[in-house]
Amino acid sequence: MARIVGGIVTSHVPAIGRAIAGGLQQEAYWKPFFDGFAPVQQWLAEVKPDVAVVIYNDHGLNFFLDKMPTFAVGAAPQYSNADEGWGIPTLPAFPGDQDLSWHLIEELVAKEFDLTTCQEMLVDHAFTLPMKLLWPNAGEAWPVRTVPVCINTVQHPLPSAGRCFKLGQAIGEAVASWDADARVVVIGTGGLSHQLDGERAGFINKSFDLEFMDSLVNDPAWATRYSVEELIELTGTQGIELLMWVAARAALGGVDQVRKLHANYHIPISNTAAGLMLFESKD
Repeated sequence: MARIVGGIVTSHVPAIGRAIAGGLQQEAYWKPFFDGFAPVQQWLAEVKPDVAVVIYNDHGLNFFLDKMPTFAVGAAPQYSNADEGWGIPTLPAFPGDQDLSWHLIEELVAKEFDLTTCQEMLVDHAFTLPMKLLWPNAGEAWPVRTVPVCINTVQHPLPSAGRCFKLGQAIGEAVASWDADARVVVIGTGGLSHQLDGERAGFINKSFDLEFMDSLVNDPAWATRYSVEELIELTGTQGIELLMWVAARAALGGVDQVRKLHANYHIPISNTAAGLMLFESKD
């Protein structure tokens, strides 16, 4: 059977692509952010996962306000980057794992999650930038197959943190029941606190971000005590992207099943609080 070897949660700010393209990783503004990824890159090189389940939010590439699924799962043979206008170099297509995709879809539907199944799917910066940050030297061939899982954080009504936590649990259970000799890493992208428009544009809540990150270690369901409206008040309009972190962490199991290996927090990155955490599954 397949096994989840660990999980990674990280931010996906578009300006990261421009910094990568411009070779700005060692500039003072960017260095604390990019340096945080070295331990995660080393861990991936050692563990060598076969598949990455990437939980992210679409920014109008596949789904716009007229058609916005709450949850969507990719089931395509490959996924191409189509939206980057921030300077990131053109990336090779990401290979899919259709066998795992369909297994996830069937298992999640059986657990009463109503999904949109995407047999063709493009991916935006929420997917491509974390992949480039985690495997910066991938070249023309990504070392992992991928399964995109998209959560709506754009058009209300949004799924609650509790519902996203249950989605993550169901993903973890589905991977554990997948009849394949494969090592799977779960990646959650987005956030942390930030608001890009309105009266609170530029809002960052460092104390809440750090408390949330700590909860993923000691009490993964902590964020589920808050409503969507409360989380937006605490983290900003776009800070609700922490829902992807909640789902990814839930897929890894309880506090006795994982250990935190690394964390980094840096502000600001383009008016956004940028976080990174690495969890490893215990044997």
